[in-house]
Amino acid sequence: MQKPKIVKAKIVAETALFRIERLDLEFSNGVTAQYERMLGSERGAVLIVPMLDDDTVLLIREYAAGLHRYELALPKGKIEKDEDILVAANREIQEEVGYASNKLTHVNSLTLAPGYSGHTTHIVLATDLYTSTAEGDEPEEIEVVPWSIRELDALLMRDDFSEARSIAALYVIRDRLSR
Repeated sequence: MQKPKIVKAKIVAETALFRIERLDLEFSNGVTAQYERMLGSERGAVLIVPMLDDDTVLLIREYAAGLHRYELALPKGKIEKDEDILVAANREIQEEVGYASNKLTHVNSLTLAPGYSGHTTHIVLATDLYTSTAEGDEPEEIEVVPWSIRELDALLMRDDFSEARSIAALYVIRDRLSR
């Protein structure tokens, strides 16, 4: 299919976290429409699956402002300008879980609500971990929660584990590791 032509693009709202762009589009059949989308950062973000051993994944418990509660999830963070995906992943796990990795693998990339959001998250598997810390930008210490990847079903039943990117990444990694 032929993508619609962007006739006009304009930023209509901007905060420290979000930019909303209005698009005036013309489709190949002549129909015009207006769409709005949230623009993601240019580089996207990393979501890391740090495996302490063949069975143990390191989750974090941190405050989730969108839900105003503490959530279990995988460590994640923004990729800085001119930063490689794997370098960003190693930096984030040092900041959030206190480990670095000798072996990082970019497994896949996910989008969130691509109908209106341009955010991309890159899933990175981190193995061969060793203790290493780096100062991050978190306002409080993050709790690290080791979890057996074989107990994924029990994790999904928890009220405090609902982040879709973490759920998808754990299924992808569990299947990859079981091969």
